[in-house]
Amino acid sequence: MAIRLYRAYTPGTRNRSVLGFEELVRIKPRKKLTSGQHSGKGRNNRGIITSRHRGGGHKRLYRRMDFRRNKFDVPGRIDSIEYDPNRNTYICLVNYEDGEKRYILHPRGIKIGDMIVSGSEAPISRGNALPLSKMPLGTTIHNVEITPGKGGQLARAAGAVAKLIAKEGRLATLRSPSGEVRLISQDCLATVGQIGNADTNNKNFGKAGSKRWLGKRPKVRGVVMNPVDHPHGGGEGRAPIGREKPLTPWGYTAFGRRSRKIRKYSNIFILRRRKRN
Repeated sequence: MAIRLYRAYTPGTRNRSVLGFEELVRIKPRKKLTSGQHSGKGRNNRGIITSRHRGGGHKRLYRRMDFRRNKFDVPGRIDSIEYDPNRNTYICLVNYEDGEKRYILHPRGIKIGDMIVSGSEAPISRGNALPLSKMPLGTTIHNVEITPGKGGQLARAAGAVAKLIAKEGRLATLRSPSGEVRLISQDCLATVGQIGNADTNNKNFGKAGSKRWLGKRPKVRGVVMNPVDHPHGGGEGRAPIGREKPLTPWGYTAFGRRSRKIRKYSNIFILRRRKRN
């Protein structure tokens, strides 16, 4: 997808770039497939901020997505490709032959008018959903289930793609977009192909207001705070952090500290941990 560049005719458009919307259909979402949603603004049930830098933003209407893809052996036609404010990839409205309509994630390369189908006998083509047992090795997939029937949970972001690299017994070996290699039941469904809108990380917001529209509030560096507010705070002038390594506001190591539970139930299925930055 093309990147649209702005000329600096205002300070906010200097270095600003956005995605082109040539392939999108500018229509209102299907009313029966939408619902309202409450924005927590990073607060818990007592109104206390537990996730900082969240709040504000434009009002959103939630589109109910079909992550399960359990409409088996019923072909569907792609009626439209639409923008979804709740995710960084686009969505497709699928009109099935029995009259039902559903929203799915937009597979890269899928166009309006294309046909898709779910089921164990579906062909290996973009947008079709099959069990991992029916896919050949090396197939690129997205919207992968972890628990059979629960719906896709892996590789759902824009441009994400996982790869089926091995099969043994009732388990399949999968390489996820993060680089993690893990075992998943071959009964799990996955969609063939890569998620669309892969250029979303190449855009430049250009001004702080663009982030506020997305519901992201400003961040303040710890070194400019007081000692009571952050371990990096205090000192005279531009003082260094005064610690052996950077810390979080709560005193934990800021970079590289692993937060995964030691006895997590799915540890036995992970063959290689994800890449660390």
